[in-house]
Amino acid sequence: MSVETLLKKDNYTPDDLREIMEILRGEGGCPWDREQDHKSIRNNFIEEVYEVVEGIDTDDDAIIKEELGDVLLQVVFHARIAEEAGKYNLDDVADGICKKLILRHPHIFSDVKVKDSAEVLKNWDEIKKTEKSQKSYTDTLKGVSASLPALVRASKIKAKACKAGFEYPDISGAVDKVSEEFSEVKAEIENNNAEGIKEEIGDLLFAVANLARMCGVNAEEALYNTNNKFIDRFEKTENLARNNGKDLAQLNISEKIELWNTAKKL
Repeated sequence: MSVETLLKKDNYTPDDLREIMEILRGEGGCPWDREQDHKSIRNNFIEEVYEVVEGIDTDDDAIIKEELGDVLLQVVFHARIAEEAGKYNLDDVADGICKKLILRHPHIFSDVKVKDSAEVLKNWDEIKKTEKSQKSYTDTLKGVSASLPALVRASKIKAKACKAGFEYPDISGAVDKVSEEFSEVKAEIENNNAEGIKEEIGDLLFAVANLARMCGVNAEEALYNTNNKFIDRFEKTENLARNNGKDLAQLNISEKIELWNTAKKL
């Protein structure tokens, strides 16, 4: 399709996006687009996905629609880069995901019977293990993407370990583990051991992520909400200081804590 034909269209489809990407990456196309490879636009992909999530979190359909378009662009962009290298193209990407969906939904596309969504997920995991040749529980843990946010990955790793019975009998064990790891952090701080502090804080975070999982709480979402709560309270604290004619940074710690406690009640 020519540039002139594209410019005459009132509405565009995913096929048009594919054509536009070919033009941008083609001879005489955009210098920036032509220079990119999978690694150079890796972070762009991550950022676009997070922007979709922001739209979801704020219930903003306009943002969701726009950012889904940006994510779709990234998919087409990566597929085009691979196609130029003779590896695969967008049709191959679509073919792969369609086959995966059909394979992992035997209760829809075959004669397997399921009674609820829990059984669907159990079957999904078993099929996935077969697809990826995962022969041990350890293989399933190693299969959790290392590129995930650390809290998300920790929760997934522990959930998979639980399928081997690697789980506390009740939540008290997870609570005790958090206390134990916190004590070990304090001990390393007292020893002024930088490497030990780093290791034990990692253990503490893992224990907290597991406790959250056992409580039915998404650790990543909980921290996300707390980040926003902190910003909100910090703003109120700063405003209280400003209303008193003071710069927050110039107050001593006792004054800051007093204002913070007041802000918590607002």
